[in-house]
Amino acid sequence: MHTAGHRALALAHPSSRLCMTVTKMSWRPQYRSSKFRNVYGKVASREHCFDGIPITKNVHDNHFCAVNARFLAIVTESAGGGSFLVIPLEQTGRIEPNYPKVCGHQGNVLDIKWNPFIENIIASCSEDTSVRIWEIPEGGLKRNMTEAVLELYGHSRRVGLVEWHPTTNNILFSAGYDYKVLIWNLDIGEPVKMIDCHTDVILCMSFNTDGSLLATSCKDKKLRVVEPRSGRVLQEASCKNHRVNRVVFLGSTKRLLTTGVSRWNTRQIALWDQEDLSMPLIEEEIDGLSGLLFPFYDADTHMLYLAGKGDGNIRYYEIGSEKPYLSYLMEFRSPAPQKGLGVMPKHGLDVSACEVFRFYKLVTLKGLIEPISMIVPRRSETYQEDIYPMTPGTEPALTPDEWLSGVNRDPILMSLKEGYKRTSKIVFKAPVREKKSVVVNGIDLLENVPPRTENELLRMFFRQQDEIRRLKDELSQKDIRIRQLQLELKNLRNSPKNN
Repeated sequence: MHTAGHRALALAHPSSRLCMTVTKMSWRPQYRSSKFRNVYGKVASREHCFDGIPITKNVHDNHFCAVNARFLAIVTESAGGGSFLVIPLEQTGRIEPNYPKVCGHQGNVLDIKWNPFIENIIASCSEDTSVRIWEIPEGGLKRNMTEAVLELYGHSRRVGLVEWHPTTNNILFSAGYDYKVLIWNLDIGEPVKMIDCHTDVILCMSFNTDGSLLATSCKDKKLRVVEPRSGRVLQEASCKNHRVNRVVFLGSTKRLLTTGVSRWNTRQIALWDQEDLSMPLIEEEIDGLSGLLFPFYDADTHMLYLAGKGDGNIRYYEIGSEKPYLSYLMEFRSPAPQKGLGVMPKHGLDVSACEVFRFYKLVTLKGLIEPISMIVPRRSETYQEDIYPMTPGTEPALTPDEWLSGVNRDPILMSLKEGYKRTSKIVFKAPVREKKSVVVNGIDLLENVPPRTENELLRMFFRQQDEIRRLKDELSQKDIRIRQLQLELKNLRNSPKNN
């Protein structure tokens, strides 16, 4: 309440009045003329959601969801082993409880990722220490799938992350709880490189645009930029004030963005120069909530989305090349908490609706997958060239041998103007393998690794049971063959000799 004294003071000193006004003004958000200022989130109607899905209750900090222009894959709760659903995108609505699953893993599935160049190939990794490659039939699954086209054993502990190389066909990265990153060449079905610079569990992996650099965040509180082929650490940051959880390369800007926790346990983001990680360019507090912040970057619009695990909000920002680097745009709010989010690749978006990003939100309590479209409001019906620049398409720029020999190449770009029609001509051919040992950098990865936990002991036990079962089968087949040969020999002996 203003007193007469206050009024008199304000009248006597006009400058003090001005000062008060300026202070008030500074609290208002600074609006810039950005074409993405009015982007809004639009939730799909109930019939366009996926309902009745027993989403996994696993507390591992992954998305448990992968989506491409044809299929949606979701990790599910399962009694024994690990499984995930693969649903054709047009098959929305209620999913039957007996819907077929991909269920070959002996432990919980921890991560799934679609091959960016072959739309029916998906990689999964699990607590059973394996990475598996699955080929989904045209039109989706008609029955449970237990046979993977490739089973990759090289980690001695559970495998928490898989990531496809962004420009090279058939190169897959996997990160395990043995603190190693293995690089698999799927043309031969073997690990060809091992990155062994981490001293604890790897939390996140992110590539720059051409895949020549890999950024990792790790439980040892360090942020690293690694040259993936040599495993050489180019830059390293020990984050004392900003405990890094997730990292994402901001396209070709030579910048990285991390989400994490400040020393006061508030959620925080930091922007870094990839060539100098000694200090972040900026640090910004987000809020006091405790859930992990998932960052998503869209290099075409320079927009950054931050989604909190366990809350229903998605904040979005525009990233600039000059200070303040980060401009807050808006927040999509929803009361339903998200467990994870799948992201549709650019060529699967609806350009006629000016859709620039699409999330698939996992709502565990409702067993619901909810598409959320981020839309730029435009009145015109024509194709909006300025919000859809040429974007990485579905053709790989390199073969595994080219990349492994040291070649880097930018992604092959495509236009979204004609609507996405082309299907990739590449087909996945699984290599035939005999070798049982896995040797990388002269070390046999599977030899004599003692289990550390009860879970690992169980996994090793199941793996050995499978091996024993296989050997018993082999033995019984050989027994039968021996008996057949013995009989043939006996018949030859007993047959009357021809004079």
